[in-house]
Amino acid sequence: MANESKELQTLEAEKQEVATVEGIERTRARRAYVPHVDIYETDDAIVLLTDMPGVDEKSLDITLEKNVLTINGYVDTEAPDNYSLAYAEYETGDYQRSFTLSEEIDREKIEATVKDGVLRLHLPKAGPAKTRKITVKAN
Repeated sequence: MANESKELQTLEAEKQEVATVEGIERTRARRAYVPHVDIYETDDAIVLLTDMPGVDEKSLDITLEKNVLTINGYVDTEAPDNYSLAYAEYETGDYQRSFTLSEEIDREKIEATVKDGVLRLHLPKAGPAKTRKITVKAN
């Protein structure tokens, strides 16, 4: 049983390439991967942490159209001068992932930061969706 669980985690950790949608072509002729995301929920917000190695604030494009938040990260690989790649176990490529947001998210206050290839999206909850403590009064 423990081995099955470990194998499952390994399979989930592999890079997943973005599926090609019929009728839609990418503007860059290179692979795109679905970045792995950790999602945390606090009383006030949903926080997404996305691993996107090679991406910085200049190579990120995040859009919100209707209820769909789309993240595009563009990676340009550069080989050091006077070196040519002889073998690689890690494939590079762009990143692309979309999320459908619920009405609970305050779209005007979404913030994004990136550091060391980790994108942090802070999605604050709208007023009514926030968790609040209800005080019970004795009669």
